[in-house]
Amino acid sequence: MAKTQNQQEAQQDINQLLKVRREKLAALQEAGKDPFQITKYDVTHHSQEIKDQFDALEGSKVSIAGRVMSKRIMGKASFCNVQDLEGDIQCYVARDSIGEESYADFKKYDVGDIAGIEGEVFKTKTGEISVHVSKMTLLSKSLQILPEKYHGLVNTDIRYRQRYTDLIMNEEVKKTFVMRSKIISSIRRYLDGQGFLEVETPMLVPNAGGAAARPFETHYNALDEDVKLRISLELYLKRLIVGGMERVYEIGRVFRNEGLDTRHNPEFTLMELYQAYTDYNGMMDLTENMFRHVAKEVCGTTTIPYGEVEIDLGKPFERITMVEAVKKYAGVDFDEVPDTAAAKKLADEKGVHYEDRHTKGDIINLFFEEFVEEHLVQPTFVMDHPVEISPLTKRKPDKPEYVERFELFITAREMCNAYSELNDPIDQRERFKAQEAALAAGDEEANTTDEDFMNALEIGMPPTGGIGYGIDRLVMLLTNSPAIRDVLLFPTMRQEKKTSDSAKPVKKEAEQPARQSSISRAQALELLKKYNKEPFHIQHALTVEGVMRWYAKALGYANEEEFWAITGLLHDIDFELYPQEHCKKAPELLREAGVGEDMIHGVCSHGYGICSEEEPVHEMEKVLFAADELTGLIWSCALMRPSKSTMDMEVKSLKKKFKDKRFAAGCSREIISQGAEMLGWELDDLFDKTIQAMRSCETAVAEAMEKEA
Repeated sequence: MAKTQNQQEAQQDINQLLKVRREKLAALQEAGKDPFQITKYDVTHHSQEIKDQFDALEGSKVSIAGRVMSKRIMGKASFCNVQDLEGDIQCYVARDSIGEESYADFKKYDVGDIAGIEGEVFKTKTGEISVHVSKMTLLSKSLQILPEKYHGLVNTDIRYRQRYTDLIMNEEVKKTFVMRSKIISSIRRYLDGQGFLEVETPMLVPNAGGAAARPFETHYNALDEDVKLRISLELYLKRLIVGGMERVYEIGRVFRNEGLDTRHNPEFTLMELYQAYTDYNGMMDLTENMFRHVAKEVCGTTTIPYGEVEIDLGKPFERITMVEAVKKYAGVDFDEVPDTAAAKKLADEKGVHYEDRHTKGDIINLFFEEFVEEHLVQPTFVMDHPVEISPLTKRKPDKPEYVERFELFITAREMCNAYSELNDPIDQRERFKAQEAALAAGDEEANTTDEDFMNALEIGMPPTGGIGYGIDRLVMLLTNSPAIRDVLLFPTMRQEKKTSDSAKPVKKEAEQPARQSSISRAQALELLKKYNKEPFHIQHALTVEGVMRWYAKALGYANEEEFWAITGLLHDIDFELYPQEHCKKAPELLREAGVGEDMIHGVCSHGYGICSEEEPVHEMEKVLFAADELTGLIWSCALMRPSKSTMDMEVKSLKKKFKDKRFAAGCSREIISQGAEMLGWELDDLFDKTIQAMRSCETAVAEAMEKEA
């Protein structure tokens, strides 16, 4: 498709700006002022340090360095803001202070350039702490263009792919990752103080065991052997316990070949620790004390805000067995269920999906996931899991069908998993055999026998408590971050398609002329209510409006936000009056109201393949096609939750309902899947984004509906 005139003009504007920056660099190099030849710069202070210690530093000389984020040129004296690790500070640049030549150079600085600044700390007439510059040094020339400061960087895809830009433009993002570093340091200090030794174990292994996950596979050229990337740290750390290292831990990357959602990334940070001569009760005590210690040290409090709730890490954590939890929240006592056949019958009655190979223990766990997890918001240790789902765990002496294992749940998420470690090599070999049978039956996450580990167990391992912590989820909790990608500096992303165009890619807003709505939001709402009286239909329209508004900003179409939102608001304009002719009557109603043809096409294309022949073409139309159907499924799931809200919904819960065709049967899974395919997204990604979008507008929709009532 040929580029439009607007596209060409936008591309030319960007290319011209980039050209000017390179010309400035060339001029500096010709004048012997190449910033890239500077190898070091002595920094004495950071911005926040100057502000915090102003009384002591006022009138003193300081040397700072950072990125120029704004400039205000005013004749012989100017201002700029410089951003460093701790924040930003205003700098007063006067020609008489730095000299005429340096001042001329400063006026040519671009936003994004990195400068070294020497000067005196003072306070302006308006009371702003600043640096009166006596010398400026250009340390690095920025040859690219930062996002416009007022709107910031909101496109989540660009934020995750270009984390360096995200850190520059979004101060809260930088704070999150500074916090992450402090959290990990605090964990290390705590464990070192408890007598633990930090160790390192292999990442490339012949047998990826210690967890239920599908591994990545690769080939070792030097040895001509296939190997796997580790999925856990467990089996090597236990070898060290056998060797007499009584308390060990490792913080490291592990790799699991599985999907992506708000809680999962294929590459993530895991910490595992093992302590000889203790059991899972000792691990509970250690975990509770460590979480409390880290929160207090890093956050300054044990009461942690997360989303709409406050998590109290100061109170004793609740302790409940898995069977007790299922009985409490699902009303089913599995101690009274005699066997697998009876368990499957109960699952059928309760609508819990299972596979033929599942046993009673598996079904207990399925009930737990279906009915219990979402209630575990405050810290809760769930203990004593079925032996079938715990192949590396010591059995309970009084109830051998269960094991001494716990998982800690906070905000309805598993935060860690711990065992009284199985040290009986005969029992362990039988467990591995059961895992291999499950693998042969189609379970790609089952373990295989690790003969070297078996040899270590036969040498003898003392009674041991062990635990694994998802470091990313702990960081999510302590930084109030809703998604794992928000706490990973470089999360896993689908590779961008390569382009033959050597020029810098243009922002999506510039790929085509920005479409403007031919009807105001107030007019659109009035039109909606003219043809729709059912509160449910109005609520759905308002929800889709909010979702489309979120997507417009998230995908880089902020200049089309109203167009996307109003298309979403009007997408079902004819549904209530003409359900049998849905999308066929819409053009007539919309044209009569003066709505433009591009919006009419968008409205009709969401019914493609069912009630309309209009095919989604623009990204907006593809989003509407997928999100319209998906919002209905998400809202049905939300109404099943105690909160009746999307605020605490997880992709994992939605995936289970998506697979259960009996749930919200009117929501077409085929359309949702087709929409994800149109967009080139994984289903998990579509689920994750749409849940976030619904969260963004849920409160506003509820308030609007309350006003309507």
